Amino acid sequence: MRTMIPTSFSSRFQGVISMNALRCYVSEFISTFFFVLAAVGSVMSSRKLMAGDVSGPFGVLIPAIANAFALSSSVYISWNVSGGHVNPAVTFGMAVAGRISVPTAMFYWTSQMIASVMACLVLKVTVVEQHVPIYKIAGEMTGFGASVLEGVLAFVLVYTVFTANDPRRGLPLAVGPIFIGFVAGANVLAAGPFSGGSMNPACAFGSAMVYGSFKNQAVYWVGPLLGGATAALVYDNVVVPAEDDRGSSTGDAIGV
Repeated sequence: MRTMIPTSFSSRFQGVISMNALRCYVSEFISTFFFVLAAVGSVMSSRKLMAGDVSGPFGVLIPAIANAFALSSSVYISWNVSGGHVNPAVTFGMAVAGRISVPTAMFYWTSQMIASVMACLVLKVTVVEQHVPIYKIAGEMTGFGASVLEGVLAFVLVYTVFTANDPRRGLPLAVGPIFIGFVAGANVLAAGPFSGGSMNPACAFGSAMVYGSFKNQAVYWVGPLLGGATAALVYDNVVVPAEDDRGSSTGDAIGV
């Protein structure tokens, strides 16, 4: 028994740092970088187009469209490499469901967080007349209420990811990312004026890091992570229980 523990640990560690795993981390970095650049950049763009007044409908519509298009594209380009997570809440849900290992999830998180910070830094350096926007809670909402709302939004998003990633549905490769983008855009339209409609802890972290304020940052971590984990458990154990002959999903590519 004593000789099996180091062997198991070594095997698991080698799987996390294998060449295939490194490709997945790079893929997550690239796709998350692109998504955050478009999502945060769209807010800056709408602010520019509307002379700083983003309280009108276009202040929500433009970011919602950008989120939908950017997330669809970002998920698609990494779909067959890393599973197209682009979001720590999705990664957390996959880990809770046992589709990837915890060490792998931690490396995914690291790639996503670094990519988000880098994307926001690019925006800060290139758009010198504006500061990088951060997610804020509306005055009529409490921190708890915003966290619950972000959790519900993340539940819907991660549930859609699990549905699109289910090989039993037989969906073409390009269809799943489109629906994931659609639900993200709809969530921003529904909750953007209240909690910001982040659903993505990495995106919220990157903009907060570059802006220099972590106020209410817990809202954008606790809610989405719990929502993502709940969605994973509900999908895999209640709505669509796993079958014995179920094939491996794309997200299982580097599970160790």
